[in-house]
Amino acid sequence: MDDAKKGIITEQMKAVAKLENVDEEFIRKSVAAGTIAIPNNVNRDVKPVGIGAGLRTKVNATIGTSTDVNDVDMEVEKAKIAMENKADTLMELSIGGDLDAIRRTILDVTDLPMGSVPVYQAATEAINKDGSAIYMDEDAMFKAIEKQAKDGVDFMAIHCSVNKETLRRLKRQGREGGLVSRGGAFISAWMVHNEVENPLYKNYDKVIEIAQEYDFCISLANGMRAGAIADSTDRAQIQELIILGELIDRAREAGVQTIVEGPGHIPLKEIPTNVMVQKKLCRGAPFYMLGPIVTDIAPAYDHIVSSIGAAQSAAAGADFICYVTPAEHLALPGPQDVKDGVIATRIGAYVGDMAKGIHNGELDLKMANARKKLNWEAQYAAAICPADARKIREAKPPEDPDTCTMCGNYCSIKIVNEWLDDASQDVFD
Repeated sequence: MDDAKKGIITEQMKAVAKLENVDEEFIRKSVAAGTIAIPNNVNRDVKPVGIGAGLRTKVNATIGTSTDVNDVDMEVEKAKIAMENKADTLMELSIGGDLDAIRRTILDVTDLPMGSVPVYQAATEAINKDGSAIYMDEDAMFKAIEKQAKDGVDFMAIHCSVNKETLRRLKRQGREGGLVSRGGAFISAWMVHNEVENPLYKNYDKVIEIAQEYDFCISLANGMRAGAIADSTDRAQIQELIILGELIDRAREAGVQTIVEGPGHIPLKEIPTNVMVQKKLCRGAPFYMLGPIVTDIAPAYDHIVSSIGAAQSAAAGADFICYVTPAEHLALPGPQDVKDGVIATRIGAYVGDMAKGIHNGELDLKMANARKKLNWEAQYAAAICPADARKIREAKPPEDPDTCTMCGNYCSIKIVNEWLDDASQDVFD
C-alpha cells in the first residue's frame, strides 16, 4: 500500500493487472485507496491474487485439523485438492496437534496466498496449559500473530472488533442461534471472565505494527456474524461493522492492507443490503463473505446453499467468498468435501461475476457453440470441471458417439442440425 501511495507499480500489481486484464494504474490506485488488496507476506513468494472492486470474485478454501481429527497428511491432500480445483487462496485453521508444524507444512506445499486465525493458537495453547481459553495471556495473542507472520502467513483473520460495546448489544438483544464464531467465542469468553476490554481492540496499533513489518493483510474478522437466518443483520452485527470501518481507517493511514469479513447465515433478500452497508461503512474495503448460508435446513448440502449465496453476494459486489463444504455443521471436511466446496463456490462466484459485468459469459458462449456442434472435447474444455464432465459421459456411453444417453437417437440438437441448418431459406418464404 505504501508503494501504491507513492505511485510505484510493484511486480505483484503488474501480475494482478495481467491476470485480470485491467490497467496497471487502476490496480495501483485501488491498492493505494484500499479497495483492492494483494495478500503477500514479505517472507513468501506466492501467486499474486488481487481481491477487490473491479476484479473477479475470489474463492477461499479452508483446511485444518480439529481436536477429534488430527491427520496432517489428509490436510496436505486437502490443500492440494483445493489448488487442483482452482481455489484462489487457502486458510489453515488447525486447532488440534502441533499447530506450528501443521501451518509450516501447509505453507511449504502451496504457492497460494494463505490465511490463518492467530487467536486459535493462543486459545488452544491456553486450553492445553491451563484448561480454558479464558486464561489466555494478553501477550500470547500478539505473539501468535507475530509468530504466524514470521512463518509467512499472507492474511490473518484478527478479532479486533469484538469489544465491550458489541457484547453489550449482543447480550441486550439475545439471539436465536447464539454466537457461532469460534474466534469470537474465545475472545468473548476471555473478556467476560477477565472483565476487561479486548486487547486486540485496545492495542490495535500493535496489530498494525506487526502487519507493517511483515506486510500481511489484516482480514478483520466478523465475530458477531449470525449462525442462524433468524439472527441475520441484527444490531450486534451492525455495531461490529461500525467498529470495523473505524479500524480500517486506522490501518489505511498506516499503509496496511485490509479486507472485511462478512455475515455467515443470511436470507437471500438481505445480501445486497449487507454488501451495500459494508461497502459504505468500510469505505469500499474488499468484502469477504463467509458462505453465505441462505437457509438453515440443508445440512449435507450446504455447499449448494452457499453457492446460491455466493452468486447473490458476488452479483451485489462482494469480492471474496469463503467456501462451504457438504460437511458444514456436521463434521471436519474430508478431501472430497473440499473439492465439492471449491467447485460449488467457484460456480456461484462465476454466476455473480457475470451479473455484475466482470465477464460477459465468454465460456458460456463457447459451451453453447460446442453443444450445437456436438463437439464433446470443446464442451469439456469449457466446463468448470472438465474431468468430472468427461467421467459422467464416459461411464454411460451412447450408441451414437455424437449424442449422450439422455436423448440417445432422439437428440434434438442432432435432429435440428440435420434438417434446419441445411434447409433452404425458400422453405420459410
